Amino acid sequence: MSTENVSRETAPAKPVIGVRRLKEPMVAPLKTRIFTVANQKGGVGKTTTAVNLAAALAMGGLKVLVVDLDPQGNASTAFGIDRANSAGMYEVLINDLAMEQVAVKVSGFPHLEAIPANSELAGAEILLVPAVAREFRLKSSLLNFLEARQSAGQRFDYVFIDCPPSLGLLTINALAAADEVLVPIQCEYYSLEGLSLLLETLNEVQKRLNPKISLTTIVLTMFDSRTRLASDVADNVKKHFPRELIDTPIPRAVRVSEAPSYGQTVMTYDAASPGAIAYLSVAREIANRGGAPINNLNPKLTNESAS
Repeated sequence: MSTENVSRETAPAKPVIGVRRLKEPMVAPLKTRIFTVANQKGGVGKTTTAVNLAAALAMGGLKVLVVDLDPQGNASTAFGIDRANSAGMYEVLINDLAMEQVAVKVSGFPHLEAIPANSELAGAEILLVPAVAREFRLKSSLLNFLEARQSAGQRFDYVFIDCPPSLGLLTINALAAADEVLVPIQCEYYSLEGLSLLLETLNEVQKRLNPKISLTTIVLTMFDSRTRLASDVADNVKKHFPRELIDTPIPRAVRVSEAPSYGQTVMTYDAASPGAIAYLSVAREIANRGGAPINNLNPKLTNESAS
């Protein structure tokens, strides 16, 4: 079963008592870094990567916001948020509700907040089609929220927007609102094909909607060092994206897959597990890289180049 589709009904809730702070704090960026976490291919660990990186950065003393823009609401589930009784991104995008009114503090993390996705978000894609400035609904609301918090002395260091596994209007809204794109890639060749399609969309968004957006970060997920395939894919990605690829791959790990069923990230479910340690390493590398985004899009990957 994919980590993206784990249901909380499969296990009893396990309360988060508290989260340890890292002995060595992570480097804070000079300004808020807004990431869209996207990959049109499902099951690559997109949501898992978004929530665990957010949790790891928050453990490093940074203030982090996660925007759940996926109608499946897996990011909200991983944070233990009651989606059925929570207003969220549907109300923000369609009813113009302020993000401040739907922001939720994540249990156990004093520096982590989330904007949840409830089941109604699935209908937002259709309702956005005739809307005025439909591609900029998220950007407008998010910037207002971030500016209000900064004026109150509560600046966010990182924002992660978790997208659905498609390139529809919700994902376009996310790309229009962000400065950076983070792409999780499962270590198989079909994932490289998905990356090519995402780059085509990113080029169009850069030309027409958001000239500041760029691909800055690629994280390899579900890496199995015992297989030649995983190593070949890693080498291929490194060849085409040497600056964007994070050095630490995320291993296939049972604890990472189990954690959402307990309404948690792996950072609280089992902080000593290989998956949690890998996400901490990736988060620290992202924080250490925290300079200006790389303003270029790499050449399109093709199946031929991936073979």
